[in-house]
Parts: sequence; C-alpha cells; structure tokens
Amino acid sequence: MMPVMSILSCKMLQDEIVWLIANDFQIKRVLIVANKNISEFTEKLDEQHIYYDVVPFEKLPQMLNNIDNDEFTVVINLMELGLHAVPKILKSEVYQKIREMIPFSNGLLIFYGLCGNVLGNVEEDFCLEKDGCTVRILRDDERIVDDCIGATVGGGANYLKLLKTHSKEPAFFFTPMYASSWRELLNINKLNCNPDKALKMAKKINDLAGYSRVAKVNTGLTYVKDIDKKINEYAKLFGYNTFEVSGTQKIFEKCYLSIKKEIMNVV
Repeated sequence: MMPVMSILSCKMLQDEIVWLIANDFQIKRVLIVANKNISEFTEKLDEQHIYYDVVPFEKLPQMLNNIDNDEFTVVINLMELGLHAVPKILKSEVYQKIREMIPFSNGLLIFYGLCGNVLGNVEEDFCLEKDGCTVRILRDDERIVDDCIGATVGGGANYLKLLKTHSKEPAFFFTPMYASSWRELLNINKLNCNPDKALKMAKKINDLAGYSRVAKVNTGLTYVKDIDKKINEYAKLFGYNTFEVSGTQKIFEKCYLSIKKEIMNVV
C-alpha cells in the first residue's frame, strides 16, 4: 500500500512544489484542494504537462478511498498570502488545516518557516504517536527555517550571512513568486483600496526600516514569467537599486525526500 503525502503550503512557495512534483516520477496522482489560491499553480502544472485533479476538500477522503493502493498520491493545499500580517491568525489557520488533513494523510509537510515564531512547535503539537500522521516543517541542518526567503537561500546560516553582508544597505529579498505577488501582499489590488495610498504607506514603512535595495533571489526556476520586469517595476516605484543573490531548492528537496522516506517505511 502506497502512502498519501499532503503538502500544506503558503501560496508563495508554489514554484518549489511544481519543481518537486515535476522531478518525482514515483508520483502517480496529484490532488489539489479547490480554493481561490490555485489558479497560478494549476497553470504552471499545465505548462509542465503534469496531470492533476482539483477536488473540493470535503470530497478528498472519498476520492482517496477510491484510488489504487499502489499509487503514490500527493495532496496539495495552498494557503492565501497575507496571513503573515497577523501571526496569531496564521498559526490558527495553519493548525486548523493540519487537523483537517491529518485523517487522510500518512505524512504532512508544512511549507512554512517560523513565520513570526508561531510555527516553531508544530511538529511537537502534531506528533506521530498522538495522531498517526507524520507532520514535518521546513528545516535546514540546524533548525526550522525563518521564512520562505530563509528556505530559498539555503537555510538560516546563509540567510544571516546575506543579511549581515548587506546590512549597510538593507534589501528586500524577492523570490520569483514574491516578484509576482508584491501588489497582492501590499493589498494594492484589493477592492475599495486606494493604490496610491497603499504605495505611500508601504514606502513610508520601508523607509523607516532603512530599505534601499531589492535583491533578486535567483532560484533557477522559471515558472514565473518576466521576473526581472516585475522586480524592476517595484524598484522603480520605490526608488531602489537591484542586485542578485543565489537561491536553491536544496531545503525543499531534502525535507520532501526525508518525509517521503519516513512514511514509505511506515506504511
């Protein structure tokens, strides 16, 4: 009997999930929880010619029961951007989704980091002995990663090194998805929102924090189109210079293969 691996992820890390799925030929079924966060994700899967099913959450258990036991199945549940604005709400939402996904999962990989230090105990809070489902979160060799940028640049030590290196001229770190989503994160496109006011407020906050540059994190992934154009648009609006740093899929791959091995050995 093959296990069901579920991935609960911030929408910001969808590219890394596409890459993992595209490079794991053992996956036989990909099920995506139907919600408002998946349109970009499914477009990218289509471009990679990856077959998937979009399934309403309440129908997942029944569908999984009807899948051949010899098919390694991955379930993807993407969470909305912006939950980080209120860490307590982020924790509450993530924990609720974990509780809902555990009953049909052999393993659950959380594509988040500490994110304001609210997810640091998630593995202990949902331990295997208590719930019968292995729950893991993104880690480097030492500890849970700080956030999506920390994961993308290779972990806490390298992230800290980059921050120290560029401390005299602090920079925003833009992954491809960050470049694609910054307007959404700033709520600029929301209904009843004044775009100019939102931009002015964002610039004021950035200036107070001392930001003066944008760092493009080159992940090597090309699922987001016109990354440089999107970054330059942001930099021009805020009057920032740009430069590039190296990114990697190392942590995502390591954590994915690790939990996959764990649950393959248990089932």
